[in-house]
Amino acid sequence: MSDSTTRAIALADTSGRGRRGRNIDPVARGTFPFLVPALIVTALLVLFPVLYTVWLSLTQQDIAGNNQGFVGFENFAAMFQNPEFWNSLRVTIFLFVLCLFVETVLGLALGYLLSRDVPGRAIFQGMLLIPAITASVAVALVWLLIFDPALGAANQILEAIGLDPVVWLGSREMAPWSIAIVDIWQWTPFMALIISAGIRSLPTDPFEAAAIDGAGPIKQALYVGLPLLRSVLLVAMLLRTVDLVRFFDTVYIMTQGGPVNATNTLNVYGYRAAFIDQDPSYAAALQLSLLVLVILIAAIFTIVRKRVPNAE
Repeated sequence: MSDSTTRAIALADTSGRGRRGRNIDPVARGTFPFLVPALIVTALLVLFPVLYTVWLSLTQQDIAGNNQGFVGFENFAAMFQNPEFWNSLRVTIFLFVLCLFVETVLGLALGYLLSRDVPGRAIFQGMLLIPAITASVAVALVWLLIFDPALGAANQILEAIGLDPVVWLGSREMAPWSIAIVDIWQWTPFMALIISAGIRSLPTDPFEAAAIDGAGPIKQALYVGLPLLRSVLLVAMLLRTVDLVRFFDTVYIMTQGGPVNATNTLNVYGYRAAFIDQDPSYAAALQLSLLVLVILIAAIFTIVRKRVPNAE
């Protein structure tokens, strides 16, 4: 028997064993049926609404369900030509950048304090979670009372220290900052707990080596701790990013996008277009633009995280 024939027989035998092995693999054979219900639910809850929104944005339909037919990209063209859309995009990006930056910085500082072994740390961590687990509607209603210009605690504190009272939610200049204050108060503890867990999981060897080389606590934190925490910080920022870009409930309860559209985020603008202006097709185009914005920002964070040396 020639060498080529021997190799062909061996190759065929190996391929047959591989196919037989794949055919009798109980894991591969038994996993897919368990995935089918999850795939069906995902298609119904995610894929179908997205496809319906795309179809709605390409047609002209009123709030009663009367469809006037296919209009192509007219809703998107009207959206890009509308100054209110660009204003809502600016407000969304402003709140996103401001809240994410402050929550990350404060969360880093608070997370460092929470990572220290002190008596009562577990109790304090539990209390710190209260704002994050409280319904955003309840948080908004409480802060409405705090920001009340006549009876609110915020102005009473300012007057007690000799400062003039502030029109927190009725001023176009102050309203976005007031919304940011509420979000920072509610979600900074969430960031702090994630960062605290990341700090407690860091290896001690790099810090000990830096201390031997003469680095003080500040240099250890800046040149050793922060580089090791980059992956944790990016994950925490990504989690907050998805919520911040979709900012709705707190804004709508407190200002409904006012005054004069000063807090009119893309999500609030889309809601108002659908249920107040009664133009669901235009609202669908707005929501698709919001979806694209979320995907782009999430993709940027994901790419950056993959390029971080210690991301995995």
